[in-house]
Formats: sequence, C-alpha cells, structure tokens
Amino acid sequence: MGHRLSKIVTRTGDAGTTGLGDGSRVSKDSPRIEAIGAVDELNSALGVLLAESLPESVRACLTEVQHDLFDVGGELSIPGYHALRDAHALRLEEAAGRFNADLPPLKEFILPGGSRTASLAHVARTSCRRAERALVQLGATAEVSEPLRRYMNRLSDLLFILARVLNRAAGGTDVLWRRDRGRAET
Repeated sequence: MGHRLSKIVTRTGDAGTTGLGDGSRVSKDSPRIEAIGAVDELNSALGVLLAESLPESVRACLTEVQHDLFDVGGELSIPGYHALRDAHALRLEEAAGRFNADLPPLKEFILPGGSRTASLAHVARTSCRRAERALVQLGATAEVSEPLRRYMNRLSDLLFILARVLNRAAGGTDVLWRRDRGRAET
C-alpha cells in the first residue's frame, strides 16, 4: 500500500462527491456509495460483535467475513471488478449448516434479543439486509455480480443462525414471538 493512506483529510469530498477506486468521482448520494456505506456499516457492526467474548468457532467465522466484506467494498468501489466468487457464498452455506446442525428446529418466529452477543448478531443481520437492499438498488443501474448478491443473502442467514448459537452459548434460548399474548380490547 505504500503511502496510499498517509493523508486522510483531503478536502476532495467537500463538494459532495467522492472518488472511486478507478479514479472516477461520483455523488456521495449515488446508489453505489449507498451500497458501499451499507457494507461498511455491516462490517462495523461485526466489529462491535467481535469485541465481545465469543466462542472461537464464531469468532473465526466472523473474522473471515470481515475480510470478505472489505473485499466487497473493493468490488463496489471499482466498477467491473469482481472480488467475490461462488466459493465465498458456498463457504457461508457450509458454515450455516455446521452451526445450525445442533440447534433445535424453529416452530415459531423469534424476536431479536436474548444475550448481548445474540442481540448484536441480530443488529448485524439487519444491517446485512439493508446492504443487500442497497445492492439490489445499485443493480438497477449498474452491474452487481451474482456471487456478491448470493454472498450477502447467505450472510444474513448465517447471522440469524449465529444469533441463535450465541444465545445458547450464553446459557439462554431464543426469544420466541408469542402470537397468543394478551391483546388490549378496542
């Protein structure tokens, strides 16, 4: 990287544009920048989760995901560049299968909550869904690779499963939605 990041304050974005990896400039409210920002928010949410005490298998999985998300940002910042391959989404599918194997089947919807770590995983999951929506929006006007779309979809599934795993690791269970709870009469 050399001295690539030696100057952080550049003032080049003061007029409402930002530079892409290919040297072009786009408006800071463009769909591409929205997608890059959503992925960055997701990566930051994972960073907060990784600051917690986690089972080593979960930590290793999420650390790898953080590196992947940095690659996703690179892919988005250079139109036409493809960093993610089918193998990336497959790796997430395999991890989801491993983590899900010991969980009881769901018979009801669950609420985001339980332990702090599970709650943080749910926050990351919802951030992932937002990033996925931003990618779909970007895909209406620019190319978004199929491996990237699949990866983000698989990642939100994995984060849901990890939230369940983390509740159990903390000695708890899922927080079930109660359909039959008392309702106020109107």
